[in-house]
Amino acid sequence: MERHQVAIYLGALAAGAAAGWAVPAVGPGLEWAINPVLGALLFVTFLQVPVAELGRSLRDGRFLAAALVVNFVVVPLVVAGMFAFLPGERALRLGVLLVLLTPCVDYVIVFSGLAEGSSRRLLAATPVLLLAQLVLLPGLLWLFLGSELGQVVRAGPFLEAFLVLIVIPLALAWLTQGWAARRAAGRAVVAALGTAMVPLMAATLAIVVASQVPRLGAGLAQVAGVVPFYVVFLVVMAFAGLGVARLFRLDVAAGRAIVFTGATRNSLVVLPLALALPDSLALAAVVVVAQTLVEVVGMVVYVRVVPRLLPAR
Repeated sequence: MERHQVAIYLGALAAGAAAGWAVPAVGPGLEWAINPVLGALLFVTFLQVPVAELGRSLRDGRFLAAALVVNFVVVPLVVAGMFAFLPGERALRLGVLLVLLTPCVDYVIVFSGLAEGSSRRLLAATPVLLLAQLVLLPGLLWLFLGSELGQVVRAGPFLEAFLVLIVIPLALAWLTQGWAARRAAGRAVVAALGTAMVPLMAATLAIVVASQVPRLGAGLAQVAGVVPFYVVFLVVMAFAGLGVARLFRLDVAAGRAIVFTGATRNSLVVLPLALALPDSLALAAVVVVAQTLVEVVGMVVYVRVVPRLLPAR
C-alpha cells in the first residue's frame, strides 16, 4: 500500500465523488464520521513522533523557524495578493481563507517523503504546526475579514477541533508509546497501527468527498471559479518555499520538506470548522474540499518537480 499510496488516494477521491453523486442521501450521515476518522488518522500520525523526537524538533531551530515563516508569514502574504481577485461571494472567500491559511499535517509527510524530503523533521514538527495554526487562524481571519468575522465564525468549533484533533490524539499517542516502551504487546500494537496510515488516509478522503459532493448542487460553477486560485497558489508556493529554504540555508532534504509544507494545506482538519458555519455559508465546506482535489493532483506533480528545483548535490 505504501508503494502505491498516491494511486490509492486518487482512487479514494474518485470513489468518494462517485458515491456522493450516486447516493446524495449519504452525505449528512457521513459528515458525522469526519471527526472520528480524522482523529484516528492524527492519532496514528502522532504515534510516529516519539516524545524525545518532538523535543529534538523544538531544538532544530532553523528548520522549525523556516516552517513557521513559510506557513505563517509567506503564505498569508501570498493569500493577501490573491484575496482582492477572489469572487465576491462571502462563503467562497471564507472557504478559501480557511483552507489556504492552514498548513497540512497529514499527507504532506507522505508526499515529502516521495520526493526524498526530510519527512522525519516534518513529522516531528507536526504538533507544533497544528497548534500554531489553531492559535493563529482566528487572528489571520480577522485581518482579512475584519468585523465581519464575528458575524459568521464562532469560537466553539475551534475549541472542539483543538480538543478532538490535537489534545486527545496526542495524549493517546504518548500513552501508547509509553505502553510500547514497557510491554511487547504495546510494541506489537504500535507496529500494527503503523500500517494503518494509508487505509485511514484513503478512508478519510473518500468520506470527506462523498459527504460534500451532494452539497454542490447549483453552486458548482461558483466553486469552479476558485480552482484557478488553488492552482496559482501551488505554483507560487513552489518558488516561495524554495526561497525560504535558501534563506535559512537548509540542506536539500530539509529544503524539500519546507517547499511541501508551504504548498500543502490542511483541508481535512479545517473542514469541521467549515461545516460548523451557518447554513448561508454552507458552500464554504465544498470550497475546502475542492482544494483537496486540486492539491492531491498538484502533489503528484510536486513529487517530480521539487527534486529538480532542489537537486541533490
